[in-house]
Amino acid sequence: IESDTEYVQIIMKSRVRRKGRSRSKVVSVSPWWDPLYNKETGLDGAVCVAVVVVCLYVCVTLRAFWSLPAIPPNLLANSKLSASDFHRSYQHVTSVAAEMLAHEHNRHAFPISVSDRSEWQSIPHPGVQFSDRALEENEVVTLEVPPFWDPQGYGEGGVRQFLGQHGDRLMTLEEALSVGSVIPLLPDNPQGPMLETIYVAISSYRDAECSNTVESVFGRAKYPQRIRVAIVEQRDDSANDPICTNPIQPCSVDPHQALCRFTSQIDRYEMDASLAIGPVFARHVGHRMYRGEYFAMQNDAHVSFVQDWDDSLVQQWRSSKNEMAVLTAYLSDVIGSIDPITGKSNRDSRPIMCNTDYEGSGLNKHLRHGQQPEGVPQIHVPMLEPYWAAGFSFSRGHFVVQVPYDQYLPMIFQGEEISLGVRGFTYGYDYYTAEHSVCFHMYAVGENEAKRHKVKLFWENASRYPGAEVKAMLRLNGIIDLRIRPGDWDHTEEDTYGIGKVRTVSKFYDTFGIHIKEQKVEHHLCRFVGIPMMREFLPHLRPNTMGINYDEIDYQFVDPDPDHPQK
Repeated sequence: IESDTEYVQIIMKSRVRRKGRSRSKVVSVSPWWDPLYNKETGLDGAVCVAVVVVCLYVCVTLRAFWSLPAIPPNLLANSKLSASDFHRSYQHVTSVAAEMLAHEHNRHAFPISVSDRSEWQSIPHPGVQFSDRALEENEVVTLEVPPFWDPQGYGEGGVRQFLGQHGDRLMTLEEALSVGSVIPLLPDNPQGPMLETIYVAISSYRDAECSNTVESVFGRAKYPQRIRVAIVEQRDDSANDPICTNPIQPCSVDPHQALCRFTSQIDRYEMDASLAIGPVFARHVGHRMYRGEYFAMQNDAHVSFVQDWDDSLVQQWRSSKNEMAVLTAYLSDVIGSIDPITGKSNRDSRPIMCNTDYEGSGLNKHLRHGQQPEGVPQIHVPMLEPYWAAGFSFSRGHFVVQVPYDQYLPMIFQGEEISLGVRGFTYGYDYYTAEHSVCFHMYAVGENEAKRHKVKLFWENASRYPGAEVKAMLRLNGIIDLRIRPGDWDHTEEDTYGIGKVRTVSKFYDTFGIHIKEQKVEHHLCRFVGIPMMREFLPHLRPNTMGINYDEIDYQFVDPDPDHPQK
């Protein structure tokens, strides 16, 4: 304040007591601190700030009001239930406002690549680590992989400590909203409407359909600019296996292909097929490649998408009104499912995850989700279901952060889904099937049977890692408390890949009729999944949208038709 050019003049008056007269004197002094005061216009900073605050409050309130979706008149077209039977009669205005503020906070750089190998980490090869055989000369015993996403700013302990202390508690809505990057809908208007980004993880084992899948992801998205794809590709270069990121035609011939236009939004991790140890580890690497996107999706490498799939999925996820919702299912077959002209779905049905049973024997006995039903929705919103599916999963990005694929499950194929599904449940996540399918799977049936049977499988490496599958299955069952003695399984990094404390494992088994002591399940659960489950569970959705409160639920499923065993 040494520069007197900014000083203002004030009049100082004093009264002479004896004579009763006033004396006045003009004095130059420093003005009050007011960084927004404009001398030319005379606008006062405090008034300006107050006006801005009022305007922001009005804008947030109006946007929150208009963001609340109208309840469709056909919400439950085929039942006598109303929407009020499922949802409490509150409106999440505070949640909408919090999310708007989170969008301002999460304008992170996008896309963030993991291609800088100088940041990668060296980890033990799980197959070698769990194998019974002696090491061979010059055998690969470590792998270089990207690190998990853990940006600065989340304090001591990192992002997982911030998000509920590794599952010790349910994270708050504000903590959840801190995860997820957004980008401007219009690049030249960074202050305008924002788009939530989507991370798509694809694992491929010597699969020629992979490039078609990536082309479909971008080509049929409504907003391809918000998508980042990460491919974990296991291939045999000596056998001239196709490369997933190679376009169907050279870019010089057709530059409009997605694999030509969106290369900056694609990351690819290549692994020699001879080192592959199954989909669990490949998907584990896929979780490592996540970089803070708002949504996270997981798919197989032989999937076709419908037109505007991204917008449909986001809207369906939002209609669940559940921050902890995960849309997941065994995908329907692709044959006849997508109109080749419009790219729209030809199917009205949706698959449901509601069947599981024990499979195997001895140390290899485990829970496996078998064939699942599908049908025309009677509930025109995402529908609750008990189980999670690996072939299709769409959620907020924090699901991938909190429940990463276990690094130490080599040679596991059956059993991965109950493992990650139970772990996610104990962290507070809820599983739903979407009303409208947005992608379809190429199964080895019909016209695709011969093509799919030509694709190699990771089992061709089974002889390289004897004993690894048994040890991995013991660990898998031990973590989710399927009556494995603690001393019989490997506990490496159990805090990272273990269960949470938001809900108990026993709550999952008791609720859905799984008897771990007898190794039996209550059949016909699919009769409960649907309207009965929605009526029973959805009223317990927390008012702040942070998942269903199972502490309020005492329901335990019992087979309604035990005299007719489920086949």
